[in-house]
Amino acid sequence: MSQKTSLTRYFCRFAPLLALSVLGGCQKMVVMFPTGDIAVQQRNLILVALGLMLLVIVPVMTLTVVFALRYRKGKSPGRYDPSFTHSAPIEVVIWTVPLLIIGCLGVITWITSHTLDPFRPLDRISADKPLSKDVKPLEIQAVAMDWKWLFIYPEQGIATVNELALPVDVPVRFSITATSQMNTLSIPTLAGMIYAMPGMKSMLHAVLNEPGESFGYSGNYTGAGYSDMRFAMHGLDKAGFDQWAAGIKAAGDDLSTEKYIALDQPSIKVPVMHFSSVTSGIFDRVVNRCVTPGTECIADIMRKDRSLDRDNGGIFMPTMDHSSMNMGANTQSGTVSTIASNTAGKLDLSNTGALTAPEHQGSHAKH
Repeated sequence: MSQKTSLTRYFCRFAPLLALSVLGGCQKMVVMFPTGDIAVQQRNLILVALGLMLLVIVPVMTLTVVFALRYRKGKSPGRYDPSFTHSAPIEVVIWTVPLLIIGCLGVITWITSHTLDPFRPLDRISADKPLSKDVKPLEIQAVAMDWKWLFIYPEQGIATVNELALPVDVPVRFSITATSQMNTLSIPTLAGMIYAMPGMKSMLHAVLNEPGESFGYSGNYTGAGYSDMRFAMHGLDKAGFDQWAAGIKAAGDDLSTEKYIALDQPSIKVPVMHFSSVTSGIFDRVVNRCVTPGTECIADIMRKDRSLDRDNGGIFMPTMDHSSMNMGANTQSGTVSTIASNTAGKLDLSNTGALTAPEHQGSHAKH
C-alpha cells in the first residue's frame, strides 16, 4: 500500500470528527448580533476595520499563490528575469495603499473615540431615531462584588443581585464601581466592556433597542468565583419594566447596611436576589470605601488633606489613617463579624458556596 493511499484512508476516517469539531462555533455570536445602538456602532466599527485590513490581506495571499504557480521551477508561463530590481508602479502601490488604509483607520479611530466614549451622554436612540432633549436617562448603579453583581435602581428604590432589566428605547446611565478588586462589566449586546475599580466610579451610557433575553458577565479574572459571575439581562417594554420594578418593590427584601455587609462576603454561584428598598447613599459609601460604620470616607480624608495642604503653605501633609479604611480586616473584623452574624438569618446565601476571605492587614488601604 502506497503512502499516499494510507494518508487518504486516515483522512477519510477522521474527516467526520473534524466536521463535528466546527459545530462548537455554531452558537450565536452576540457581538455580531447586538440589540443596543452603542453595540451596533461597535459592531460596525469592527466590520469597517476588518474590511480595510482585508484590502491588504486578500491581495497578498492571492498573489502569493499566483506567484508560486506562475514562477515555479520547471514548466511555467512566467518569464524569469534575474536582472529585475525595481518597478516604480509596484513601489507606488505597495506604499500608497497601506498609507491610505492607516490614514482611514486613524480618522475612524479619532471619531469613534469621541462618539463612543462611555462617559459621553447619548444623543440618539438609534441611527434613525434622535434622542429628545427632555428625556431623562434611567440611573443604574452597578457594584462588582466577590463574586456577584449588585444593581441598584435609585429612582425605583430597588436593587437586584445577578439580574438586570432595561426598558427598550430608554437611555441608561450606569455608575460602576467594585468592592475589593478590579473587575469588568461586560454586556455584549448592549455596549462594550467597562472597568469597575474599588474607590473609583466609572460610567457607561447605553440604550437597548430590542426586547428579549440576554446576559452579562465579568470580563476580568478575579479568583475562584469568576466563571460564575454572570447575570441575566431582560429587555422589556416600558409597561413591562414598570411591572417588573413594582413586583420587586412589593415582594423584595430590604438592603440595609448590615445586609449589604453580609452580601459583600465572598460567595459563588449566587442566585438572583431582590431588594424592595435600599439604604440611602449606600453606593456613594461603597465608592468612598466607608460602608462599615465608623470608617472614614475617602472623600472626607481627601478634604482634610486639601485643607491641611493649604494651611501648610502648599506642602502636602497626608493624614490618611490606612487602618481606618480596612473594611473587613483586623481593625474592624469584630464589627463586620458581629454585623454579618446578626444578619445571617435575614439574608439567604444558602447553597451559594460561600467562601471565607482570609484576614490580611491593610486589604483596602492603598487605592
